[in-house]
Amino acid sequence: MHTVPAPAYTVAVRALCEFTAKLGDLDLRFTPSPSAQEGVAGHVTVTGRRPAGYQKEITLSEEYGSLCVRGRADGYDPALNRLEEIKTHRGKLESMPQNHRHLHWAQARVYGHLMCRKLGIAEIDIALVYFDIVDQTETVLVETHTASALAAHFEAQCERFIAWARQELQHGAARDTALTALAFPHADFRPGQRALAEAVYRSALSGRCLAAQAPTGIGKTVGTLFPLLKAWPGQQLDKIFFLTAKSAGRQLALDALTTLAVKPLRVVELVARDKACEYPDRACHGESCPLARGFYDRLSDARAAALQRAQLDRVSIAEVARAHEVCPYYLSQEVSRWADVIVGDYNYYFDTSAMLFALAETNRWRVAVLVDEAHNLVERARGMYSATLDQSTFDAMRRAAPPLLKKILGRIARSLRETTREQDAAGIEYAAHAEPPASLLTTLGQAVSQMTDMLGEQPELFTPDILRFYFDAVHFTRIAERFGPHSIFDITLGRIGAGASAGAKQRKATLCLRNVIPAPHLAPRFARAHSVALFSATLTPAHFYADTLGLPASSVRIDVESPFNAEQLDVRAIADISTRYRDRERSVERIADLIAAQFHRDEGNYLSFFSSFEYLAQVAAALAARHPSIPCWQQSRAMSEPAQREFLARFAPDGRGVGFAVLGGAFGEAIDLPGTRLIGAFVATLGLPQLNPVNQQMKARMHDAFGEGYAYAYLFPGLQKVVQAAGRVIRGPGDRGVLYLIDDRFTRADVRRLLPAWWQVKVQRLRDSDSGNTIV
Repeated sequence: MHTVPAPAYTVAVRALCEFTAKLGDLDLRFTPSPSAQEGVAGHVTVTGRRPAGYQKEITLSEEYGSLCVRGRADGYDPALNRLEEIKTHRGKLESMPQNHRHLHWAQARVYGHLMCRKLGIAEIDIALVYFDIVDQTETVLVETHTASALAAHFEAQCERFIAWARQELQHGAARDTALTALAFPHADFRPGQRALAEAVYRSALSGRCLAAQAPTGIGKTVGTLFPLLKAWPGQQLDKIFFLTAKSAGRQLALDALTTLAVKPLRVVELVARDKACEYPDRACHGESCPLARGFYDRLSDARAAALQRAQLDRVSIAEVARAHEVCPYYLSQEVSRWADVIVGDYNYYFDTSAMLFALAETNRWRVAVLVDEAHNLVERARGMYSATLDQSTFDAMRRAAPPLLKKILGRIARSLRETTREQDAAGIEYAAHAEPPASLLTTLGQAVSQMTDMLGEQPELFTPDILRFYFDAVHFTRIAERFGPHSIFDITLGRIGAGASAGAKQRKATLCLRNVIPAPHLAPRFARAHSVALFSATLTPAHFYADTLGLPASSVRIDVESPFNAEQLDVRAIADISTRYRDRERSVERIADLIAAQFHRDEGNYLSFFSSFEYLAQVAAALAARHPSIPCWQQSRAMSEPAQREFLARFAPDGRGVGFAVLGGAFGEAIDLPGTRLIGAFVATLGLPQLNPVNQQMKARMHDAFGEGYAYAYLFPGLQKVVQAAGRVIRGPGDRGVLYLIDDRFTRADVRRLLPAWWQVKVQRLRDSDSGNTIV
């Protein structure tokens, strides 16, 4: 008996229709779309209004040739024989581009066909239900179709997709064969690299989250990518997301994937829109940007051409996009659907409206996530789930706004003044509140709704400043919906604005929804992935990162033993200098003399780190005045990328001089100065966040949650920066260097426990003498 093989390629209804039924211009004017939470709530509201017997979330599927098309229809009313496809929106429905409506009908008709087959009926009504999330109203559009007509539509969509599916099956088979045969690209693993790789591999097999503390210099990028690629065929992965905090991390991942040389692995780099955009002065719609005009009509050829390339980094994407006259930013997003490994910033998976997370959810992808330099995720995630409104910026924008927007913006201005009036009258510069004011949120929500309508009808009214405020207001209202014990709402008052009238004495305010503990927001992202590996040289203490990031209870941890030894790094803690703010003036000359003494003892390149640009400048000036023969150079505020490259270029092999930088800045991590490019570092700070009302509030919130407010808010984040900065000195097995930890607090037991175990810290004091300060 001949057995018919099961379909080999499964595609979601939405993915099928987005591939086959999108046409016309790229058009982002019908914005902003509802958030995922708003969409879910909208669906619940609509289906909750339906009568008894109404069926929700009906699972449907059908095989067509080598395809299995599956999905969940939103609802079906047996009494009316009506299938409903529910779409949430904000703003006037008539502003929706026609190609959006065309896609929605394509999806609804596919669901209609699947429902006819499921029920064995000859005819069905299909309804598009557009639900306005602001005024909670429904617009219902209904079509009646015969089962045969819907079957013809379904078959047409499948036929358009099936050749692509066949190609994808061939690609997947070739990729899995290559990954099964993949060998480690070097003769042997570096010390510590094998232990890391094995831990990542085991986490992929068990479907768990791994937190790996692994020292700099062992090859963490290859050591995490290689085992995941090896695990891919057996775990039937769909994607690997390699997520980084900085562009340098993306390049390291791309280089590692080139070294691994897996053919035909598809690799895509995602870059920020402002860096990819060819026409930054144009709006994203066909009437403004030539690359948006007819985007979907040219997308098919551009997509096919792009996927002929093994690695689609920023340059390659731009080349393909230029050849096919499409937007490079949105082309990269499209090819991400068909790529194997996607390299991008944290925000693509962890942010409120993260593209990769949404695609994984919609397409039910089985994804493995790698989080590079994961110690950065705490602060980055706080930023993702925080929102700010600046009254001074708002007022400047409002004064220049066109008359048609004045009324809307005036209501916001009055609400802002009312929100801050009591605090201003009391003369309180900073105040934290139990929750954001409901009246302000209502006003902002109404304004967003009205401005959305206007944006669709009269986009020319929206200058860059107005558009920026509009999106800030949208973000503020959405973050407010997530407000809870993990966040703070605070108001900071500034000075009275210049040019204010005599009666307008109220100070301008900055209102902030400030996330403190990102765990509740990140936990669902970790849970959604098949496996996650977070890795960094500084993930100590373990409980701090588990608590603040929301790692699953089943998570495992590995501390990879350092390949370096105490003989390579001479660590000296200076016990009789204080770098506390009150003591800095007295410390300046002593630190300058300490740097000079070490430089003359062993001439070479050194990096010195300070808590602020002001402190840095004071010590640099003292060094130049007291020891003018020593070359030195300084980091500056808002340093451009070319200036940063110039700063690093001063650290030439066998060079001599001292670079001055701020701790936690561009030169405190993710830079590589091996060998004689850097032979020592001075860290003149514990890196503790500034003592101010905001951080004190964060400390209180951390204490309420974890019972260690000072450690969670100050000590742990500060020492993490110190260890990262110190890690610039020893980069390989042949490196030698010296590290000075300049502050008496480095001698404390609670601080020493947070330093790497392989360091042997020598506690020393400076002795004043007529000839200057000397180490004893």
